[in-house]
Amino acid sequence: MALLRTFLSEITLSKRFPFSDNLTNTRQTRRRRRTRTYSSLSVPNMFSASHTDLGPRRKLNQARRGVIKCSAVTEVGGFVSVDEKEEPAESEDDQTVLLGSTVEEQEIGEKSVVDYDWREEWYPLYLTRDIPDDAPLGLNVFDKQIVLYRDGCGFLHCYEDRCPHRLAKLSEGQLVDGKLECLYHGWQFEGDGKCVKIPQLPAGASIPRSACLKTYEVRDSQGVVWVWMSDKNPANPDKLPWFENFARPGFQDVSTIHVLPYDHSILLENLMDPAHIPISHDRTDWTAKREEAQPLLFKVTERTGRGFAGHWGREMDQGMPNFLRFEAPCVLQNNREFVDKNGEKQYFSGLFLCRPAGQGKSMLIVRFGGTRRSPLIKLFPQWYFHQNASKVFEQDMGFLSSQNEVLIREKVPTKELYLNMRFSDTWVTEYRKWMDKVGHGMPYHFGHSTISLPKEPAVLEHAPAGLVAGISASLPAKGGVGTMHAPNPANRYFRHVIHCKVCRNAVQSFHAWKNALSIMAISSTALAILVSGRQWKTLYLVSTAVFLAGVYACSTVIAMNMTNFIRKHRRA
Repeated sequence: MALLRTFLSEITLSKRFPFSDNLTNTRQTRRRRRTRTYSSLSVPNMFSASHTDLGPRRKLNQARRGVIKCSAVTEVGGFVSVDEKEEPAESEDDQTVLLGSTVEEQEIGEKSVVDYDWREEWYPLYLTRDIPDDAPLGLNVFDKQIVLYRDGCGFLHCYEDRCPHRLAKLSEGQLVDGKLECLYHGWQFEGDGKCVKIPQLPAGASIPRSACLKTYEVRDSQGVVWVWMSDKNPANPDKLPWFENFARPGFQDVSTIHVLPYDHSILLENLMDPAHIPISHDRTDWTAKREEAQPLLFKVTERTGRGFAGHWGREMDQGMPNFLRFEAPCVLQNNREFVDKNGEKQYFSGLFLCRPAGQGKSMLIVRFGGTRRSPLIKLFPQWYFHQNASKVFEQDMGFLSSQNEVLIREKVPTKELYLNMRFSDTWVTEYRKWMDKVGHGMPYHFGHSTISLPKEPAVLEHAPAGLVAGISASLPAKGGVGTMHAPNPANRYFRHVIHCKVCRNAVQSFHAWKNALSIMAISSTALAILVSGRQWKTLYLVSTAVFLAGVYACSTVIAMNMTNFIRKHRRA
């Protein structure tokens, strides 16, 4: 049972793994003159003559930090530079607990800015097992819409998600004899994006050469499908992630996929944050406990243009047994090694593969596994672990969505807004500083000292209409019929179930059992009324009770898979 609880702890607290602890060997230095550079799009007119007053919000941020700032403004090219002199007014206690400008960067082979192009990367698209065989799949990488499908021979193909005819989304189409068909006018495509059929074409006429699709290279690696987004350079196999622990003999994992209604940087921050677990996930499946909130220990061992790595642990661990690594573009893993009672080394990994899916939206593949598992784990169906993971994300969803809104509204770097603590937020600070280095090569970013806001407004697709829209808007977090059938990123059905074959099949199966048991309960009740013998009446009534218990059990399982978690103090 102890092993079972340990495994459940790791599954349900997805974010516990990427947690990290504070830098133990940083040293404090006096504050020095700084130059901050903001994108002109990010801070429009903020420092013009008509905006010399920093405003109450900025003044409040300064007051919170106990800092007096004098700034001079110059504009160079498309950027606004702000020279600021800061006079420290922090107490020694503040310097002890806060990760701020009083902490000098550790020089571990890092540069302030590095060459980076977000298109020259591999992005995780989907779990291989969950790709449908009979329909195309519409996905996003940042603002790029793509369509993924499996042809009649089982090969994967990925195109830009628009028909060259009239720009209809191909992901709304269908598969016909292994070919991708646009359901608007019936154009069909195959293989390398070549159009092979236009129903409206006259006999003897040739299909125009321009009637072809933009293609993207995809790879299936370790159970995950990855896409190379660059159309300028061929795919770089050296950048394709490979996870050593997942290739070890005997390694087994539980993998889930989730679509979440906030930016990928907010999601990664959350996954790197161990301090919130005992509070936000208190008593989630008997693991996290509020009273176990404590200082964390961190040691950064590597910083490069592609990420960072280091060790972390809880103060009560008396050490740092976990090793965390973040690698561009959005890969986060936490590994632990230990020696069992037989003297054999065992390996455990928590892997988080994130994909930016548009402004205010991200997709996450969560994989937990190890070389040693309790046999009791086999007693639990996979959907149980999946709904548990969904519950954990739902516990944080309100916080993270509001955080996303504040970052967009404030239009300043995170160091102007966050109070990062030395004993809890080291990984978060490291991540935002990494974004300072590479943000110039992203469509938009929110760094520690720099920002660039999206150049294009977010596009809202599949907006529900009519009565369904009203139900969906009024019950955004309660599941139910309205939100099930109207696409709603706050609803578990659309965040997980429709993307997961395991949970989708489970829900369908339990629905079928529920309907069958309901019919049997009605039939048994009718027979109990019709028969005259007392023994037969008793038998049929007992059968009815059993069938109704089965209906209740099926309804409970369906609700577990499709109804959002709501905290007790928020329930109606």
